[in-house]
Order: sequence, then structure tokens, then C-alpha cells
Amino acid sequence: MSHAIDQYVPADLPSRIQHYIGGRSVDSVGGATFDVLDPVSNQVYVQAAAGTKADIDRAVAAARQAFTEGPWPGMLPRERSRVLHRIADIVESRDARLAELESFDSGLPITQALGQARRAAENFRFFADLVVAQADDTFKVPGRQINYVNRKPIGVAGLITPWNTPFMLESWKLGPALATGNTVVLKPAEFTPLSASLWAGIFEEAGLPEGVFNLVHGMGEEAGDALVKHPDVPLISFTGESRTGQLIFGNAAPYLKGLSMELGGKSPAVVFADADLDAAVDATIFGVFSLNGERCTAGSRILVQREIYEPFVERYAAQAKRVVVGYPHEESTEVGALVHPEHYDKVMSYIEIGRGEGRLVAGGGRAEGFEVGNFVAPTVFADVPPTARIFQEEIFGPVVTITPFEDDAEALALANDTRYGLAAYVWTNDLKRAHNFSQAVEAGMVWLNSNNVRDLRTPFGGVKASGLGHEGGYRSIDFYTDQQAVHITLGKVHNPTFGKVADAGPEQRGHGS
Repeated sequence: MSHAIDQYVPADLPSRIQHYIGGRSVDSVGGATFDVLDPVSNQVYVQAAAGTKADIDRAVAAARQAFTEGPWPGMLPRERSRVLHRIADIVESRDARLAELESFDSGLPITQALGQARRAAENFRFFADLVVAQADDTFKVPGRQINYVNRKPIGVAGLITPWNTPFMLESWKLGPALATGNTVVLKPAEFTPLSASLWAGIFEEAGLPEGVFNLVHGMGEEAGDALVKHPDVPLISFTGESRTGQLIFGNAAPYLKGLSMELGGKSPAVVFADADLDAAVDATIFGVFSLNGERCTAGSRILVQREIYEPFVERYAAQAKRVVVGYPHEESTEVGALVHPEHYDKVMSYIEIGRGEGRLVAGGGRAEGFEVGNFVAPTVFADVPPTARIFQEEIFGPVVTITPFEDDAEALALANDTRYGLAAYVWTNDLKRAHNFSQAVEAGMVWLNSNNVRDLRTPFGGVKASGLGHEGGYRSIDFYTDQQAVHITLGKVHNPTFGKVADAGPEQRGHGS
């Protein structure tokens, strides 16, 4: 059955999307713009300002001035915290509108977009509280010395964010960068500029001083590149593809910038024969098909022990076929539209590659009944060997591979057999195996008998090609501040004495006969 295109368009969409620099909405210096599409019709619905080096220069100058002359870096943590809590209150009060715009712009199902908007508010709340509660080390040598650690904001932070869950991921960087007293220039993904453009109004209403937050839209090759290479931006936090991360690493190197990079993933979900099968099937379905499969921590390689392999594949395929593909604005939708036709083409090309590499047991193409838009049926390949491209390469869509293993050693070898190392999921009721396996797996984060539940206090980041550095909790505070050790002597100074002439008689001074 074919759907007539059920195009939902939110009311009061902006007529154009501008940069926000030094407290004002502005067009690009040269007036350049780019088209923004909605993923259901793939029609252009707005023009956004296309930033170039000149726009980044203006934004960095405004941020630098706000840092050196403005009140923000010198405010007490409690004062900054109050502003961040107000930001969280505003985001919470507008969660339905934020979700509506995010869903329209990115193709995320509305229920999942709503959850992401609420998480954005929680990110600000968390860092607002952390920066007030934060304590630093003091080391005492009683009666002789005190050594303490002083933390200072670093300056202008360059934040470059991706198009999957854009608003939430922007908040994940903006929260700690602002809480610690830095000023920022945000360069959001060009596919999804709509929700990023809402930050300006939210921050103004919350009382963030002018120039502390600056926003430049545009292409990574132009605006992103200029931000990374700007000499007055000492910090870059980037979330995106590993290839782009390599470029940023190279471009930031001459300036010795602080880098935090959360890159791609091809995370294993390992299901042992003693696992709770119902929970494992549910979690691994959710783990790769939620957020349209456009999530860096997706458990996109499922490894299943041989004894339960056939029943697992059968149940998994049957459940994947029941996953509801629908229009992003519909509450019943579980998988919406992929973000952009370019990305849709990439995912479809991997599905074609997969036909020659594994056994297709569900999906395998455009979702039935959707003639236009970026709708992909949840796709499952079984019997996929580790040499397959669909096993090794990040697809970033609703596509999953299932591979059998015999024992713990083979499971570990398969889990670690990729260039990535972001997340891993392990399903077993054997406590000793669970702990030993998680410690041996090459991943920055492991979930045992759990799907991806985030605790904001824990470090988020990966190993190998999945990233550099960690954010989350105190790791974010570490990244966005300079740590300065201050040493004070109490009482008598104990110095070795160099070059001091002893007070002695003339003979000893060398004047004697």
C-alpha cells in the first residue's frame, strides 16, 4: 500500500536562518547562503547563511572580547550556575516545540526528539550543579607547605557538532564549556541548522552576557575549517566522522590546540547462550534502530553464540520486520526518515554491498509505501563474516549484521576486529565472564545486560579510531579548564644554597701569604 505524502510542516518556520555573532543575528559577510532540505519531501524549506573564514573571524573576535573584557569568566560559579539553570528551565518549557522542529529538520521520530530535548535541559542542569559542587585537590605537608590546584577557563572554545540529535549534542558541549567560564563559537552541522538557531533566543532570555555564545552556520570545509585553524581558539570539541577527525587533528596540530573528539563507531553487541534472550533481542533491536540508526554508539554488529544463533536470528528478523517505519511527526513511528538524500544514498549503497556479503533476513531497501523521502526499511543481514565491509565500516543507518561465534575467545576476537572502539554491549548471566569480557574488549564504554543508558558523571569517549579524550562529569571540567598548581611554603624556606660566599677570616678568603 502506498502512502500519499503526509507532509507535516511546523507553524512559524523562520523565513531564513542567520548567524548569531556578538549578540546579533547577522547574514554572512559575503551574503552567501545554502539550501536546507526536510527529509520527508527532500524539498528546500529555508535558506541558511553560509559562513566563511570572514564570519568565523567576526565570531571569534566577539567571543574573545567577551572573554577578555566581559563578566562571564570572572563570575562566581554560583552566578554562572543560575544562568545555566534558567537555560534548562527554558529548554524544558519549550520541549514540544524544540522536538517538533528537530523532528522536521532531521527526520527523527517525534517521541525520540522529545526525549533528546529533555536530555538537553538535563545536560545544562547537570553542569550547572557540578560547577558549584566541584572541589579541587589540595595537598598539605603539615607546617611546611600547601599545594593546591586552581582552575581557570581557557578562552574561546570551538564546538563542532553533528546532524544526529543535533540539539542534544550541542547542549552536551555548550553546558560544560559555559559552566566553566569559557566563551564559545558553535558550528553546527549544515544538514540540520534549524534547532541550533534557537539557542540564541534561549540564551538571551536566560541572561547570558553578549558575545559569550556565537553561532556560525555553514560547511565543514569552510566554516569548520576556519574555526579549527583560528589562532585565537585554543580548544576544539568535535563530534563526527573519524575521517573528519583526522583532518581536524592535522589542522589543529600547528597551534597545539586542546582537542576532544568523539568519532565513529561499529560497536559489537555480544549475546552469549546463557543470556536472557527476550531482553537481548529487545535491547539489540532498540540499539540499532532507535534514532533511525544514526547514532555513534549503535550496536550495529551483533555477535551471537552458536547454540542460540538460529533461534536468535529468526526472532530478531521477525521483530525487525515489525519495527514501525513512519513519518517523523507521528507518535507511533519508531524509525523515521534519514537526515538527507546524500546520507540515504550512502546507506542504500551499503545495503546493496551487504546483499553479496551476508544473508538478508529483513528489510533490504526503501520502506514499503514511501515513494519519496529518505525512508529505509530496518535491514538485517545474518551470517556476515568479519571480512565483510558491512561488518567493518560504519553505515550509520537502520542496518545491522549478525555473526555467530563458538566461545569467549572467538567472541572477543570478533568484537575487537575493527578499527573502531566506542561502545560494546554484553549479554550474559555469568558474572565472571561479564567482567572479564568487558575489561578485555577494546571499547571506551561497555554496557552489561543493558542498553545504552547514560550516566552524565561517567566518561564518554572511545579508543582506536573512535576518538581522542573523554567528556562527561569531571572529564568535561578537565577539558574546558586550565589546571594550575600553586605551591606555598609555610615557615622556614628550605633551599639548597648555590654560590654563597662563606663568612670567614682573610686566610680562608685567599688573601693570606
